[in-house]
Amino acid sequence: MDSLESWYRYEEELLYQGYSLVAGVDEAGRGPLAGPVVAAAVILPGRVFLPGLNDSKKVSPERREDLAHRIKQVALDWAIGISTVNEIELLNIHFASLLAMRRAVQGLSVVPQFLLVDGRFPLNLSLPQRALVGGDASSASIAAASILAKVTRDQLMQVCHHLYPQYGFDRHKGYPTSAHRQALARWGPCPLHRASFRGVR
Repeated sequence: MDSLESWYRYEEELLYQGYSLVAGVDEAGRGPLAGPVVAAAVILPGRVFLPGLNDSKKVSPERREDLAHRIKQVALDWAIGISTVNEIELLNIHFASLLAMRRAVQGLSVVPQFLLVDGRFPLNLSLPQRALVGGDASSASIAAASILAKVTRDQLMQVCHHLYPQYGFDRHKGYPTSAHRQALARWGPCPLHRASFRGVR
């Protein structure tokens, strides 16, 4: 993003409307064949400068770790929400992702006045909100949430690697890489795999 003005345009529009506590909400882990989907909600102070902040997919793992630490330091509040593999199977990945995002918002100690939600779909919460397609590349609050969600999920997949080292979760984090598909072909799915997903079933 080119400038602080660009990053905070949605948050500042809302500030002019009287909303000073805006939470950005995003998830990580819709596409993998294994592991949970993880969401984060972040309330940033106005125009805080976070060098290198961007959509988590555009930031290196090392930079994401640094940004996550900084975000947690400067945020007015932040929280994580998770939907398990069983919930993904029961609800489908779309509704499980929305559930994880709701849980993240509900985990905040500071009650937000407005939500900026990445994607096309608002959350089933009694809070004013706006869904933003590509919000993780246009809103500082959503980008911060995307960083925390991605870093948290990657850390969880590192733990999963110790439980099931034959799949290489530490490398691909459950995404459908060729190495992961080869491991699935050799070992079959484990309890962390999403049985209904193409490539697993």
